[in-house]
Amino acid sequence: MGKKRKHREAESDTNGSEANKEDAASERPKRTLLGWKEKPKENEDNATPGFRNKEKVLVTCSRRINFRYRHLMLNVVSLLPHCKKDNKVESKETKGATLNELVELRNCSSCLFFECRKHLDLYLWMAKCPNGPSVKFLVNAVHTMEELKLTGNHLKGSRPLLTFSANFSKDAHWMLLKEMLIQIFGIPKGHQKSKPYHDHVFAFSIVDDHIWFRNYQIAVPHNESDKVSRGSLEKMTLVEVGPRFCLNPIKIFGGSFGGPTLYENPFYVSPNQIRALQKKQKTGKYAKKVKAKTRRKMHELSNPLEPDEFADMWKE
Repeated sequence: MGKKRKHREAESDTNGSEANKEDAASERPKRTLLGWKEKPKENEDNATPGFRNKEKVLVTCSRRINFRYRHLMLNVVSLLPHCKKDNKVESKETKGATLNELVELRNCSSCLFFECRKHLDLYLWMAKCPNGPSVKFLVNAVHTMEELKLTGNHLKGSRPLLTFSANFSKDAHWMLLKEMLIQIFGIPKGHQKSKPYHDHVFAFSIVDDHIWFRNYQIAVPHNESDKVSRGSLEKMTLVEVGPRFCLNPIKIFGGSFGGPTLYENPFYVSPNQIRALQKKQKTGKYAKKVKAKTRRKMHELSNPLEPDEFADMWKE
């Protein structure tokens, strides 16, 4: 049998174990999906966090949409990596409440709603949810990437440069539209689905009170003799990628998909009125033909032909 430890030796052992615990290495930081989670420092607690753009766009369309307009919507989805595509929504009077609820459920801040009517006309709703403002456009001159067959090609998910013509600064409603286009089409910096460089340009220009959209690739020569030095834009060229479309603003509302009207386009003519005028022109053509026939008959009766002397010459 061994001897029992004395009381002093037991106390010294306990003090030594506490010292060893203090000298031991600190715990390793916890690992998360995004990397190692470090402990916050004292100086970083008081520092103000930097601004981070958390813009997310919900892109959806109405039911019974035409195949061509659906392809346009898919082209827009491929150009915006920070967007979320959702199922079709019924285009009724209560579509505003449905879309606002969808935007809230998908944790988005903006919405692009492609509304097709009569399988002919395409309207684009561009809204900031849930407080507004929102804009309703008529989309004309639609050309998708598939039908254009252009030579340009940029990397999917790369961030674009947004360029605007000088006309956007002349009126208040154009300035509002410019700010909405910047927030919706500008891809946030550092987004997880985007590439950290620019290789294409979104061009917005105003011609005849319409907004024309073009997408160009920034082509840079890679040969050693033609290599572009930093800051020189002489050898850079722009090659169009697509799609193309034209936006005719109809109304600007103060709320999301409704509310007080801030601006109304006085030069807007609906496609239904244009088709009605074309039908009237066609009916006018038939009326003109009938009037021309009656005038010809009256002219023949008033101006009879003289009898022909040789009309019965070859009769037996």
